Amino acid sequence: MDGLHIENISMRFDLPDKTHVQALKDVSLEIKTGEIVSVLGPSGCGKTTLLNILAGFLAPTSGRVRMNGHVVKGPDAERGMVFQKGALFEWMSVRKNVSFGLRMKGMPQPERRVIVDHLLETVGLRDFKEKAVYELSGGMQQRVALARCLANDPDVILMDEPLGALDALTREKMQGLVLKLWKETGKTVILITHSVEEALLLGERLIVMAPRPGRIYREYNLPFADRGVDADLREVKKSEGFSETRDEILSMIWEMEEEIMGRSETAK
Repeated sequence: MDGLHIENISMRFDLPDKTHVQALKDVSLEIKTGEIVSVLGPSGCGKTTLLNILAGFLAPTSGRVRMNGHVVKGPDAERGMVFQKGALFEWMSVRKNVSFGLRMKGMPQPERRVIVDHLLETVGLRDFKEKAVYELSGGMQQRVALARCLANDPDVILMDEPLGALDALTREKMQGLVLKLWKETGKTVILITHSVEEALLLGERLIVMAPRPGRIYREYNLPFADRGVDADLREVKKSEGFSETRDEILSMIWEMEEEIMGRSETAK
């Protein structure tokens, strides 16, 4: 069975004071091979917890994740992760960062060089391959993180707020790069974001999550990611349905935040 199957996932964290937090409850979702899916919702809705379960970093309290027919039981090269901060080796060169996973696999140096050079060309870092990571801007570091993830040739790319720390112009350029890589590689991409606009631009499917407990609240099928592959993203934002959908989702999340605030006040 191809694709990623999330089957009735629940996650409960037990706290030292004998209380607990129900981070996720009965989350089910099927993601087809080659889809790009964005996930957003208010703080505390379990977005990152869900992504960590998909990556194999956390084992759910109940339910299971299946990937191409087998149960996910831990981290695996078939699922690559791009973090909000690149989690790079800052003292290493760009080339050595991107080739790290390939070196760990024991791939011969000539083969590594071909793969790494191609990826650095793809993400626009051909002229920076011998630079140390600490010499690069935030946007460039995220390009390195993307290239390093792709070097391991995962079936699924998991992205946890990868563009959240970038300035507006760099973020827009990186959004275009994500769409380009998605279309050219055919990879499945799951992206967590707090930005409604970004979720609209980068999700063929957009999942809105609600908190306490974290659960899927609404799902959208959208045309904007496909439009954005070959178009100016600023023009895509002007296309029919974009503003209306953005406002609808913003209102939805605002209502959730108001409900959370109300609960907090009542608890006092």
